[in-house]
Amino acid sequence: MIEVVGIRFKKAGKMYYFDPDGQKLEKDGFAIVETARGIEYGAVIKENTFVPEETIVPPLKKVLRPATAEDAKVVEANAKKEEEAFRICLQKIARLELDMKLVDVEMTFDKNKLIFYFTSDGRVDFRELVKELAAVFRMRIELRQIGVRDEAKMLSGIGICGRALCCATFLGDFQPVSIKMAKDQNLALNPTKISGICGRLMCCLKYEEDVYEELNKKLPFVGDIISTPDGTGEILSTNVLMQQVKAAVRKTENDPPTIAFYHVDEIKVIKSKKKRKQQPVSEELKQYED
Repeated sequence: MIEVVGIRFKKAGKMYYFDPDGQKLEKDGFAIVETARGIEYGAVIKENTFVPEETIVPPLKKVLRPATAEDAKVVEANAKKEEEAFRICLQKIARLELDMKLVDVEMTFDKNKLIFYFTSDGRVDFRELVKELAAVFRMRIELRQIGVRDEAKMLSGIGICGRALCCATFLGDFQPVSIKMAKDQNLALNPTKISGICGRLMCCLKYEEDVYEELNKKLPFVGDIISTPDGTGEILSTNVLMQQVKAAVRKTENDPPTIAFYHVDEIKVIKSKKKRKQQPVSEELKQYED
């Protein structure tokens, strides 16, 4: 076991483990830590705790000290400089006619580096932009191209559910989301209904996928021939959450079919298609996957 503390640098960012170096840190406090990109100011998400050594990636960077009120003032001052850097960078992008969209600017706590985040449909030759920014700010400049999901996470917004975006409030990492998840949940394969404001499939499709996969295992397939309390029938549709099937049932072979609903515990499959009928996926829709 090894002693660590959990530090987060953004509201909904990933938590990183650091070596407390003999210091006691309280949850919801702040600390100054050494990172790969310089000295940073972060929030303590997990106080001193012991974790198995295999759960960390050595070597651990150290916590330099708990943050002070003066450190908080430095962070506020840096935020104002980030706003200025954003404005200046926008002007230079327009003047150089670069095909890129500036999303955010970060300055490290030690004022050693400015990081500019941008999106673009292709590769961008920003060498001249870096030179001009370095001449203005007299510090290391890094331009980092990000994806549309990262852009949404940084800018935040309101989802179709009416709540703040999950990625901007509590999701530390993005999980892969696929069309199969929408199919398993019997959702309409309409991009406007299953895509987030980032233009990719909504992250919340992942939340219930495990439950739907487990429930789908108990359901027969559309087209299966089943025996029911009322006779033999063919399944017309299924309801995953209610664990219910809709079937056309005949009491005898010559009787006209009647439509009835049954719980999966009430039926027995006589002949199975062994393949769940799902909506076809167009090539256009596949672009919304990660």
